[in-house]
Amino acid sequence: MHTIKWIPREQLFSILPLLQMINEGVSHSELEVRLKALSEANYRCAGVYDDKQLVGICGVWTLYKHYIGKHIELDNVVILPGYRNQGIGEDMLQWLQEWATKEGYVGSEINCYVHNSEGLKFWLNQGYKLIGFHCQKKWE
Repeated sequence: MHTIKWIPREQLFSILPLLQMINEGVSHSELEVRLKALSEANYRCAGVYDDKQLVGICGVWTLYKHYIGKHIELDNVVILPGYRNQGIGEDMLQWLQEWATKEGYVGSEINCYVHNSEGLKFWLNQGYKLIGFHCQKKWE
């Protein structure tokens, strides 16, 4: 049995080991700096717990955009490998959708890395549609 709840801001750094799993090439110290900045913005994180062990996370941005309106954007969704394919991701998304609907959000969106074919399959199975490309340019 697992529990899903918002991770309190003062415990947000507990997500760092899971963040490191999908942010290859970003140092632990840089993730700490970025997470501190995120915690001061419109970011929160849902956690999935097996007893007291954090086994899954989903960052949540609350946003407005012209093409969708008031919505949430899911970010850095990670389930520990030993807990995958047990319905935990689906349960977390259901929990988030129920919360967001009660709060007046009209939908959600995600970004999925192009090399993450398993992730893309998961999102499409959850009813997400491909609507565009997410492009990035880093300045040297």
